[in-house]
Amino acid sequence: MPHFPVNHPARSLYRVLSGLIGVYILVFGVWGVAQTIGDPLFGRGSHWVLGLRTNLAFSLASVVFGIVLIIGASRRSNLGHYMNLTAGVVFLATSILMMAVLQTEANFLNFSMSTVVVSMLFGLVLLGTGLYDKVGPEEHAEAERRNRSHPVAEEHLRR
Repeated sequence: MPHFPVNHPARSLYRVLSGLIGVYILVFGVWGVAQTIGDPLFGRGSHWVLGLRTNLAFSLASVVFGIVLIIGASRRSNLGHYMNLTAGVVFLATSILMMAVLQTEANFLNFSMSTVVVSMLFGLVLLGTGLYDKVGPEEHAEAERRNRSHPVAEEHLRR
């Protein structure tokens, strides 16, 4: 079973970061839909929004992802934890896959290299926030504090 810190002191900062990413993605998606409405769903036009190239399909997906991230960031339960972990992996996987097909006809989301870089950065930040925003009972947090200050661990750190 992987170890995730429970009730990390900077948990609220991590939720704010994931919420800001969600707002950016939502604004990007809404603005992209407004610019690409009427174009083919998977068009390969030259529509740029907030520094990223887009098409109608990518803009609609961004609206959905933005809403999901905002909902996850606004919850004080582990829902946000799991949503951020999942979204981080999805963003990283999508950016790698789209980078592989960047200059081909398989680039159906109309990614550019700047879109790949931003998707990777968002994926890394979301993965990081998901690692540290787990919520649990105070007993779990206290047990984790005790484990961190275990005499064997302290002796190891002194060496």
